Parts: sequence; structure tokens; C-alpha cells
Amino acid sequence: VAVSLGPGFYTGLRIGVSTAKGLCYALDIPLIAILTLKSMANGARDRIKENSKSYREKVLLCPMIDARRMEVYSALYDTGLKEIQPASAKIIDQKSFSDYLRENCVYFFGNGASKCRDALETWPNARFLDDFIPSARFMISLAQEKYNLKIFEDLAYFEPFYLKDFIAGKPKVKGLL
Repeated sequence: VAVSLGPGFYTGLRIGVSTAKGLCYALDIPLIAILTLKSMANGARDRIKENSKSYREKVLLCPMIDARRMEVYSALYDTGLKEIQPASAKIIDQKSFSDYLRENCVYFFGNGASKCRDALETWPNARFLDDFIPSARFMISLAQEKYNLKIFEDLAYFEPFYLKDFIAGKPKVKGLL
């Protein structure tokens, strides 16, 4: 069973990982964890290759997930999915990624990219995949690679990669009385 490791929303990660661990334990099969941002980069890379006549060596991929409170979870990968900048939670401004945007075409995508568009679109090398939708199918080749290398998670100790601590908010629904 392959599962998204995170980062992402706390409840979704918790439910997904708990379900995957339960299935693996009950069926005595291995668990494979894939970084959400790397999975997104995998899907975007394939799409960019298919649709771009100008696909260059100096292309970087920047998946972004809305982390609420003006932040995004992001990472930076090259076209071989080598991690250039590790996953982090950050507030994006015009200087974000400036070192990379000077010399590379950087594709921004995911639900966090629209949040950052105003700050980044002034860079000539910034590209946005506005209609990018993450999919579990983007994990398949990454999971197969880990399976072939026998890179499995320890079911007893595996935890999602939350990236930042859970902060409970006030309930939005008031009592019925």
C-alpha cells in the first residue's frame, strides 16, 4: 500500500495514514510512503514534458500546498525529481525563489500557487500550472521504485510528515440552543 506521507492537512493525513497502516497490518503487506510534494512534482513534470515545446534542462518544479494563515508548504525539484530545496512552510514574497528564478524556468503549481501568484508572476521565468490537480496516480512510479528497492515503512512507528504543529481553531458552528 502506498500512502501520501505529507505535508498536508492534519486530519486528512491522519486518516489516510491510519487507514493504510491498518490495511497493511491486517493483510501483512508493506507500507510505502511518498512525499506529497514529490508526488505532485512527478505529475507536473510529465505534463510539462508532454505540453511544452521548450522543455529545457534548466527547469525546476515547485509544488505548493496551501498551509493556511498566509503560508504554503513547498519544495523545489529538478526534472529528475532530485530535491533542490526541502519541504518547508513559508510565507511567499517577491524575493522568494529569486536565486532560482534568475537562472531557471520555475513552474509553480498546486492549490498554494494561486495564493503566491501576485508575488511571483513579475519574474519572467515564473510559470504557473493553474489547472494542476494532484492525483494518487502520480505516486505509482515513485511507489514502484521504492517497492523494487524494498524501502518500506515500519508500521509500528510510522507517522505522517506534518511539517508544522497542529493548531486547533475555534469551532465555526455554534451550539443548537
